[in-house]
Amino acid sequence: MAKAYIFPGQGAQFSGMGKSLYEACADARRLMDRANELLGFDITDIMFNGSEEQLRETKVTQPAIFIHSTTLALCSGLDKPDMCAGHSLGEFSALVAAGALDFESGLKLVALRAAAMQKCCEAVPGAMAAIIGLDSATIEECCRQSEGTLVAANYNCDGQVVISGEKESVEKACAILKELGAKRALPLAVSGAFHSPLMESARQELARAIEACHFEDPFCPVYQNVSAKAESRAIDIRDNLLRQLTSPVRWTQSVKQMIADGADSFLEIGPGNVLQGLVRRIGGSGIKTEGIQ
Repeated sequence: MAKAYIFPGQGAQFSGMGKSLYEACADARRLMDRANELLGFDITDIMFNGSEEQLRETKVTQPAIFIHSTTLALCSGLDKPDMCAGHSLGEFSALVAAGALDFESGLKLVALRAAAMQKCCEAVPGAMAAIIGLDSATIEECCRQSEGTLVAANYNCDGQVVISGEKESVEKACAILKELGAKRALPLAVSGAFHSPLMESARQELARAIEACHFEDPFCPVYQNVSAKAESRAIDIRDNLLRQLTSPVRWTQSVKQMIADGADSFLEIGPGNVLQGLVRRIGGSGIKTEGIQ
């Protein structure tokens, strides 16, 4: 059987993240100090001591989670995984952990991604909502029938799908989906329509940087959000990453495929434990999950 490493996305941040590792490990200090230099501000001070409000700033949140996750993966003396995956932003951490990207290149892409997404949110406001307790097909059909831009953006687990699009379209869909049997339709505290066509300007800006970035073939397969299957060639990884911002996060499908390919143990590396809960819901009680943060 096989062990899988999984990496969280935006929303997992907390004050104090990475501090104990920084204090205990010289290699971690080197990476985090280098991150401060590359970003041009002291992100580690915000990670270790910042307020919840500071940590929610997009230019901080995404690099902070990436730095925490990749430093843990690279500096904690872990055995090499048999496969990796990351949820949205976490995919960049997974690529570094699998050797497809180096730390500095990954951080530069994540910082640019955060800035481009923030700019896009300000120019093209959008919304997202989590739909609980309804099948994916019904949600997808509701999105197709919407008059505005609306898509299924995150397949988090069976019975939990996030929709994304124009604010009015999301609000109307929430009401319709409740009538169709959804247990809950919860608006998310975000300012944009992530993983939807409304992110196109951010995708274009990030695409230029991804196309200029050097990728290696990873030493283990990476299950990417766009394809939900094992990817082992640098050229395919780059192509999938180019489409990630405007395509759905197929997390349910990715985890099911990892289990089908032999994964029986999942280690969540980075802040929070949300992915462990999702994996247990997807894979059942026979799947071992744990985390380090």
